[in-house]
Amino acid sequence: MSTWMELGKSGELAEGTMKEVAIEGREILLARVGDSYYAADNRCPHMGAKLTDGSLEGTVVTCPRHGSQFDLSDGRVVRWLKTSRLISTVSKALKPPRPLIVYNVKVEDDRILIEIQPPGLERV
Repeated sequence: MSTWMELGKSGELAEGTMKEVAIEGREILLARVGDSYYAADNRCPHMGAKLTDGSLEGTVVTCPRHGSQFDLSDGRVVRWLKTSRLISTVSKALKPPRPLIVYNVKVEDDRILIEIQPPGLERV
């Protein structure tokens, strides 16, 4: 059974920015794009870099370590590693692309809430 938990207030996050929020022992990336909010695991599925140390362009977050990109709206991989074609092919064979775990988000009054699933039932 899922639980809705508060991550913050809507006025605390400027448009086009992201921040890290710790909740239930998880590092969550919280981003605001326009009037929409997005939440995802803050660790890159490739090598665990903090995504909030990367960049945000629209709903696409770029990992600061190897340039992998993920769409925060659904977690899909936009680009797996920013490397040469040969290195990328070898890397994909060794560690195949994995989507980013994302969370449902809603705003009630001025509270930003995310839906937390029990471990192992996260949405990808």
